[in-house]
Amino acid sequence: MTTKPKAKKFRIKRSGPDWPTQGEPDKTPPKKKVFDQPEDGFGSEPFPGSAKADAKDGEIAEIRKEGLTGRQLRMARRLAQKHGLTPTSDFDAVRLLRARGIDPFKREAMLELVGGGDDEQKESKVPAPTAQLPQTVPAEAPVPGPVSDAARIRSDEVFRLQADISRRRRRKMWGLVARLFVFVLIPTLIAGYYFTSVATPMYGTKSEFVIQQADGAASPMGGLFSGTGLATSQDSVTVQSFLQSREALLRLDADEGFKAHFSGPNIDPLTRLSADASNEDAYALYRKLVTIGYDPTEGLIRMEVVAADPDVSAAFSTALIGYAEEQVDTLSLRLRESQMADATESFADAEAKMIAAQERVLTLQEQLGVLDPTSETAAQMSQIAAFETQLAEKRLQLLQLLDNEQPNQARVAGVQGDIERLEVLIAELRSELTQANEGATSLARITSELRMAEVDLETRTLMMQESLQQVETARIEANRQVRYLSLGVSPVPPDEPTYPRPFENTLLAFLIFSGIYLMISITVSILRDQV
Repeated sequence: MTTKPKAKKFRIKRSGPDWPTQGEPDKTPPKKKVFDQPEDGFGSEPFPGSAKADAKDGEIAEIRKEGLTGRQLRMARRLAQKHGLTPTSDFDAVRLLRARGIDPFKREAMLELVGGGDDEQKESKVPAPTAQLPQTVPAEAPVPGPVSDAARIRSDEVFRLQADISRRRRRKMWGLVARLFVFVLIPTLIAGYYFTSVATPMYGTKSEFVIQQADGAASPMGGLFSGTGLATSQDSVTVQSFLQSREALLRLDADEGFKAHFSGPNIDPLTRLSADASNEDAYALYRKLVTIGYDPTEGLIRMEVVAADPDVSAAFSTALIGYAEEQVDTLSLRLRESQMADATESFADAEAKMIAAQERVLTLQEQLGVLDPTSETAAQMSQIAAFETQLAEKRLQLLQLLDNEQPNQARVAGVQGDIERLEVLIAELRSELTQANEGATSLARITSELRMAEVDLETRTLMMQESLQQVETARIEANRQVRYLSLGVSPVPPDEPTYPRPFENTLLAFLIFSGIYLMISITVSILRDQV
């Protein structure tokens, strides 16, 4: 819904002979005529649905299609208010200004809006007089005065500030370019020249090997990890540390002449070792040229040896692999020897004790004159049983003789004598089983000593058997502890230089110098802001 703008009242001022002049009394009643006129001077707001309203909507739709920004629309509204217009929207402000022949987006219009002279604004509100016609003037007309040149002065000041800002920007831009040239581009060019023209071509020989152990394991968990790289991860890490140690460097220098190779005149100055180079200098170069990596997922040890000659590089790699194999054997040898030594010592002790028990049994048999106490006891018990049987028969015979009314005394006396003799004999035999007679050891003691000696012999025999089994187990375990170094990729000398890589190294140098410059510039900016 369109709101009708508030109208201002104007007084019609006429001149002529019928009208009284200033200072004369007015003899006729004054006639005042007030006209309602909108601020824009273009008539009242068109009625909705009329042709004029449709034309206005069409113009606003065309202005919307121009894609004006919010800043441009705000400037158009401010400029319309400056010229005394009352637009209903930002797009209506653009329409009203263009209807008056004012382009709100020209530089002069924007400068005029920035300058904002009050005299010009007031003058723009006063309509131009029309010759020989009655004209309407505001109730409070401004007093004519000299035209102000504040807009021109402010425009010159804006141009001067813009020129100064552009000059500072150009100076800062050239300073940035100069710093980048000095601190980034020149070092990058120097690095590129070194990598392309000065650096000595180096040949890298790559090899891969894995440390394995014998099949089988002593425990279920060992069997679980025996087929993976976890079973030999500790040995692999140890071998990697050994190959990167000073001991490996000293052996390589003694066997293959590491220092002499990198002290030659064909090596560039940044890589060359001096004639009297120390072991620390050689070790620093060794760490750069010998790269060793361990992959725990696969259990592989990857090694790359770099030298100025491909054959020398392959020889260095082969020598280092030999040192690694010796180190692997040394790691498992001590463990195997310790296991076998303990098992062998235990077996020897058990065997000696078993022999001593056997000698004691033999001595007892010789001293006592009894080969088998069990057999001797059984034989003597069988004799006692036979004599007791005879004794029982004689006692029955004696009872039969005594049952007669007139027994034969001779026969009775004979039977009684046999009974007495059998009782004495049986008593002697029983006493021999438990009592010692005339310095002779009783059969019970003999049996006890022999049995103890035999039990000791059996025990020592079992212990010796267990020790022998332990020796066999230790031997099998020692064989399982053996480590083998298996080559996956043998060292083969390359036919083309591997290093340096001019493009990659130059690009890396550029990134490094750029990062250093960026960090220094950010630090300086932060310190400057803090100060």
